[in-house]
Amino acid sequence: MRVAIVTESFPPDLNGVAHSVVRVAEHLVARGHEPMVIAPAPAAAHRAAPDNFPYPVVRVPSLPVPLYRSFRLGLPSRRLTEVLTGHAPDVVHLASPFVLGARGLTVARRLRLPTLAVYQTDVAAYARAYHLGWSVATVWRWLREIHNAADRTLAPSTAAAADLVDNGIDRVRIWGRGIDPVRFDPARRCEGLRREFAPDGEVLVGYVGRLAAEKRVDLLAETSRLPGVRVVVVGDGPARRELERALPAVRFLGARHGAELAQLYASFDIFAHTGPHETFGQTVQEAQASGVPVIAPAAGGPVDLVAHGVTGLLVPPGDGAALAAAVAGLAGDPARRARLARAARAAVAGRTWSAIGDELVEHYHAVLDSPGVLARLPVAA
Repeated sequence: MRVAIVTESFPPDLNGVAHSVVRVAEHLVARGHEPMVIAPAPAAAHRAAPDNFPYPVVRVPSLPVPLYRSFRLGLPSRRLTEVLTGHAPDVVHLASPFVLGARGLTVARRLRLPTLAVYQTDVAAYARAYHLGWSVATVWRWLREIHNAADRTLAPSTAAAADLVDNGIDRVRIWGRGIDPVRFDPARRCEGLRREFAPDGEVLVGYVGRLAAEKRVDLLAETSRLPGVRVVVVGDGPARRELERALPAVRFLGARHGAELAQLYASFDIFAHTGPHETFGQTVQEAQASGVPVIAPAAGGPVDLVAHGVTGLLVPPGDGAALAAAVAGLAGDPARRARLARAARAAVAGRTWSAIGDELVEHYHAVLDSPGVLARLPVAA
């Protein structure tokens, strides 16, 4: 199967959309399919680095987003039509479509190509956080136009699917995200790291993710003041300097990757997730696979991932005091932490990227088998 993936984000970007597109394309290659990725060009500082991927990556011109210049919007152009026509895909996969993806959908429809749209970003929350001048109603009206023009929309969680349906979007199915249980493993726990970050044997609380306004990392303030607790933040983003000033007791490590990141996860005693606008919550799964109990807001994607009292704890969103109280409770009960940790690891054991990738291919086939789709397939090679 030939697949064209039109994505709003791709490496060197570090976010859930970029990561999932890489894993999807890897899986398609491993299964003998032929993916091609169409993505925004990175900032000038990163353009010298080649795209060393085992599939073609086509870059289109891009512009930085105001107030979040590390994220770039791909600009629609005639090149998109040329690339899609040349690849002659069986299906067009639109990853978090909004600007470039919207244009990709228009081109795909004109070429009579089947389309599948993956909803992954709470754009309405971003618009509020970054004062982009779009009302919530305007954002949903645009998303409704995009997704209802696609043959199927995939949502990453029941909460995200409900948001889509409540806002008038049809043909919605749930498709989650995968985890690498070999990379993220409790066996990677490192006592050396623990001595560095918690020299007196304190309970180590970790956060991993982008440091941006909508992630509400500021909610860790009360947790960072708990006796016998140390807080470590892994990640980078536009809010880092402000957060470092607001959270002087927190250790900020910047972005970490690969084996180093996996080792950090496994070395935490508790994982604290703060963002109330997650459509999924990939870092929650990574922590669970690492054998770490998670405390997360009872909102969005984490509601599907965290079984309250079984694999972790859910707290009211936006409530720093409730988060700190939950951390204090687990910090003082190592036996309970151990039970939650074992259950968390077991809960994600079957959610491999291979299994999730195979589910996605089934969705591709379902779109191709839909009534009327066969009449739209012929495309100039």
